[in-house]
Amino acid sequence: MGHGGNVIQELTTDHREVEEIFGRIEALPSGSAERKDLCDQVTMELIRHSVAEEAYLYPAVREHLTGGDALADKEIEDHSKAERIMKDLEGCQADDPRFDTLMTQLMSEIRSHVTDEEQNLFPRLAEACPEDALMDLGDKVRRAKKTAPTRPHPSAPDTPPANKLLAPGTGMVDRLRDMLSGRGKES
Repeated sequence: MGHGGNVIQELTTDHREVEEIFGRIEALPSGSAERKDLCDQVTMELIRHSVAEEAYLYPAVREHLTGGDALADKEIEDHSKAERIMKDLEGCQADDPRFDTLMTQLMSEIRSHVTDEEQNLFPRLAEACPEDALMDLGDKVRRAKKTAPTRPHPSAPDTPPANKLLAPGTGMVDRLRDMLSGRGKES
């Protein structure tokens, strides 16, 4: 969850971890209960990642990049689409007929978002931001992921300051629920 380095290195490592979980899901047969466990794990990672990006990365994009507002708005909309899919998946077991369809939609949405960030947003940010600012953002993102929610909350605010104020409390409740239910534990 916290890897070190600047914000781009941190988030790129998250992307690789999510892709690794997607690969494990795809390798399992349809209906396998382990697919649901992995879906819960990937959801937890994606939500923490998204919350941290919305709190720190996208405000930096707005500040440092020409056209940053439109770019950040598009990225937040991508997050909203994925979060709605994750919310639908939350209510499905692996043997639910909708599970495979929703999982395929989620993987497609996330893979497209990752490609866009890594090929467009990250290079532009690396060029526009001084290295010390990128390192500082990396530290902030790592701290935010530690207290971020772990479950989808599609109606929660996704821009500062409201998201920064509410995410830690929501995260605490989510982590308590996860602990009590065993959600997100490797099987």
